[in-house]
Amino acid sequence: MLKPERPHFSSGPCAKRPGFSLSALEGALLGRSHRAPASRARMAEVIERSRAILGMPADWRLGIVPASDTGAVEMALWSLLGPRGVDVLAWESFSAEWANDITQALKLPDVRLLKAPYGKLPDLGAVDWARDCVFVWNGTTSGVRLTDGDWIAPDREGLAICDATSAAFAMELPWDKLDVVTWSWQKVLGGEAAHGMLALSPRAVARLESHTPPWPLPKVFRLTKGGKLIEGIFKGDTINTPSMLCVEDALDGLRWAESVGGLKGLVARAEGNLKLVADWVARSKWAEFLAEDPATRSCTSICLRFRDLAPDHQAEIAQRMVTYLEAEGVALDAAHYRDAPPGLRLWCGATVEASDVAAVLPWLDAAWGAAKRG
Repeated sequence: MLKPERPHFSSGPCAKRPGFSLSALEGALLGRSHRAPASRARMAEVIERSRAILGMPADWRLGIVPASDTGAVEMALWSLLGPRGVDVLAWESFSAEWANDITQALKLPDVRLLKAPYGKLPDLGAVDWARDCVFVWNGTTSGVRLTDGDWIAPDREGLAICDATSAAFAMELPWDKLDVVTWSWQKVLGGEAAHGMLALSPRAVARLESHTPPWPLPKVFRLTKGGKLIEGIFKGDTINTPSMLCVEDALDGLRWAESVGGLKGLVARAEGNLKLVADWVARSKWAEFLAEDPATRSCTSICLRFRDLAPDHQAEIAQRMVTYLEAEGVALDAAHYRDAPPGLRLWCGATVEASDVAAVLPWLDAAWGAAKRG
């Protein structure tokens, strides 16, 4: 059987863009201060190219922040929450983590958890938009995504705080329905880890400038000074020292994204990969999507589970399959997330070639057969 040219199916850090080599980073400003004008200009370029590709409204702020998407989400939670009650939507691991932080770390008194098991979405109609709402757009560990923003009230009083790390650059985001959007470089564009992006609507900025959290904020979380937004963060300054090598890599990914048609091209690549997997699943005798509703199936973190396999055998079979796939060099890092139901998880975002997706699918069948034989 034909093997994928690039067997990289990890859900983070994700596959580099096609044709990537280290020569793409030769222009990195190594040994330079991140505060030097040239360095600041590179980071400002990351911000502006990202804004343009995503179609972000002109009145939104976008900044580079520490600690990947996790850091960006935590900055938003610790800086913005408190004035209103909070509804938290949880249907996979990371959304559950945000719920835990809000209730256990921040200890907010008025929190409603709207939860659904892996494979489903919570009742979106139950959200009270007089309250703030925290949610992921795409469940990286469940392969279940939101389909649109119709459930978000246009006249909402609370803020819509969205973790979009495995959605940004692969799915359309309704910017008019969102107030905070976060992601990291390591997902859809295949960048390197440890750097996050924080996007704020005018409503979110107004909250920051009118609300002083009652808890201490570490330096890496501080977005305001003297009651005003620190504008430099959104113009290429950073709170802590970034890697200029990673900045160069991010720019390389953004330029590649522009070369394939911008957001429309990126979405088409990811959706095309999903269709390949969906057509294969329709023929499969053993695999099915973890996402129960076809409309909510992720085109990036595609999660598969076993059909008609006894629960007490699923974890063992999944591990055998992952071991087989890695030994054959056809699918690396394809294991399900540790908190998710046993199965496989394939990253099929925009940097993954359709030819590699098509090539790996027969190997999944081979892995299933090998695992069943023991």
